[in-house]
Amino acid sequence: MNSIFPQCWPRAGQISCRQVALRPFSSSSRQQSWLQPKRQEARPSRKGRPRVGTGGSTRGTTVAWGDYGLRLKDHHRRISAAQLKNGEDVIRRRLRGMVFRLYTRISANIGVYTSGNEVRMGKGKGSFDYWAARVPVSRIIFELKGDLHEQVARDAFRLAGNKLPGVYEFVKKGDPAVMGITKLEGVTEEELRRPRRKVSLEPTPPQPLSATT
Repeated sequence: MNSIFPQCWPRAGQISCRQVALRPFSSSSRQQSWLQPKRQEARPSRKGRPRVGTGGSTRGTTVAWGDYGLRLKDHHRRISAAQLKNGEDVIRRRLRGMVFRLYTRISANIGVYTSGNEVRMGKGKGSFDYWAARVPVSRIIFELKGDLHEQVARDAFRLAGNKLPGVYEFVKKGDPAVMGITKLEGVTEEELRRPRRKVSLEPTPPQPLSATT
């Protein structure tokens, strides 16, 4: 909504005024929904799999902004926006009346398309059904920060994990990162990327055939 301000100046011994409309300016960006992207997809996206860096990656496996977090434990999967919304609502309902801040580390930006029953192959990908997120294994989904007891946060994340597909674990700030399904406790990333055994470049001599009776 524009604001109207008068602008006056002297002219030929008189004061002339006019109404000037000023558009309010805000330096803060408009908050976007994490359950759907800002724009529609230009083309239907493939089913695909979560992107993981070659050789393993620890990105997004530790608590960054909050004090407690909920981490996917068993296997990478695709989680729909409705399931993520249910998990968020359960956490807010459990912590009602408490001072906290909930962070989301993923976004539902992958479109899922379905076709009707008894549709023959080769008739296209289908129509848009819902938005989903590709979540790799050991990725943090929710984070909590505030004046909360650890047992209260555990209970809130337990209820949220029951609403989401998969197996989840409770993590705290400062817990070690995870590469794949291996926690970096007493082991470094370089040791995990190092070959398990030395590969011999010399050709192995042929083994003699054993006599059969």
